[in-house]
Amino acid sequence: MPNKFLSQDPQRAPQVEQLFTQLAPRYDLANDIQSLGLHRLWKRRVVRLALDGAPANTRVLDLCCGTGDMTFKARRQGAALAVGVDFAQAMLDVAQQRRDAADAGVTFVHGDALRLPFADRSFDAVTIGYGLRNVADIEQCLREMLRVLRPGGRLVILDFGKPSNRLVRALYAGYLRVALPVMGWLFHRDPQTYLYIIESLRTFPAQRGIEAMMRRAGMANVRVFEPLMGTMGINYGERTI
Repeated sequence: MPNKFLSQDPQRAPQVEQLFTQLAPRYDLANDIQSLGLHRLWKRRVVRLALDGAPANTRVLDLCCGTGDMTFKARRQGAALAVGVDFAQAMLDVAQQRRDAADAGVTFVHGDALRLPFADRSFDAVTIGYGLRNVADIEQCLREMLRVLRPGGRLVILDFGKPSNRLVRALYAGYLRVALPVMGWLFHRDPQTYLYIIESLRTFPAQRGIEAMMRRAGMANVRVFEPLMGTMGINYGERTI
């Protein structure tokens, strides 16, 4: 049965927004349980790649920021300004609730990843965690991220991966098929909420496909990291001009 939150037509955006509106209240807890807390380590690694050696006035855009995990990490790891953007207002509401006085350099903006409300070359680094898989047009999203990134700036992408090892791939797929509907039922009384992940992975190019896209876009120092035997993918690149 097709997943009700996923389509490949113009209705994709409102369906995905409906999904994340439903997920928002328990999103962070579900992520901790689903990954045994490992998602926090992967997000920390993404922010470190974006910021290591960066100057004190670095401006970071965290696209598809959700409840703000990587946005807050960017600020706390030295960014002068960290801007989180998401099109699901319910997720941004949770992020705003998490914000406190210590996060004065953190801003959250409601916006579309395919039409970012920022001028060209506005940011020194762009991060996106578990968001690229959900956009209607990955190539357009990549173009937008590069547009707002200054020359020499860094782009770091984290998402579910596709392991190259056949045994790991089979075990991973089996885990997702068993665990995700249970998670959806326990947290939302709807198994399709987390089964969406499996369906969205079917057409997602994952770490190696994203690597190829970044190279075609002319990015420099393109690298791929594959935590947990490639079940996760981290893509890194730098804008050249």
